[in-house]
Amino acid sequence: MTSSTAPVSGRTTTRLAVLVSEVREAVALGLPPDLTSYLVGERLARHLGADDLLTAGQRAGDPARYRQHLLHAEDDGGFSVVALVWLPGQRTPVHDHVAWCTTGVHAGTEHERRYRLVPSRDGDPARLTATEDIVNPQGTVCGFAPPGDIHEVWNAGTDVAISLHVYGADLSRLGTSVRRLYARPDG
Repeated sequence: MTSSTAPVSGRTTTRLAVLVSEVREAVALGLPPDLTSYLVGERLARHLGADDLLTAGQRAGDPARYRQHLLHAEDDGGFSVVALVWLPGQRTPVHDHVAWCTTGVHAGTEHERRYRLVPSRDGDPARLTATEDIVNPQGTVCGFAPPGDIHEVWNAGTDVAISLHVYGADLSRLGTSVRRLYARPDG
């Protein structure tokens, strides 16, 4: 993935500590990934947009590419919390993930295009087809779990966009939540 990554934040706000505790409780239930993602989304939603969730440093972008701030990685590797900061025009490649994920838009608006992988058939190679274009304004929460989580995300606006992502994986160890990258169908 072409994001820049900051190490685990040196400072956790009180609100972020509360969010991590709430996520920990949801993950500890040991439910299937789709249900875990849903429960984490319920907890994440009430913190989005709060001025005291992130420090100024955790809101900092990178002019070269969207920036990933690793805010928390659970000691047992059960989940990680990441803030992604998108300057105008920045985007991900088309990708899928190693684990379930819940995202919430903290500031600005994110655009997302979801894809389905059409299997190879009669000698034709497998290909992606776009299935949905979504605009996610501040406060929007969504979740997904592999397989079927192929998408790309970008900031089409003129303001900074910030989203929080809770992944069911240890990103302090993996460095990224991305499993595979795909060529965009339109080149």
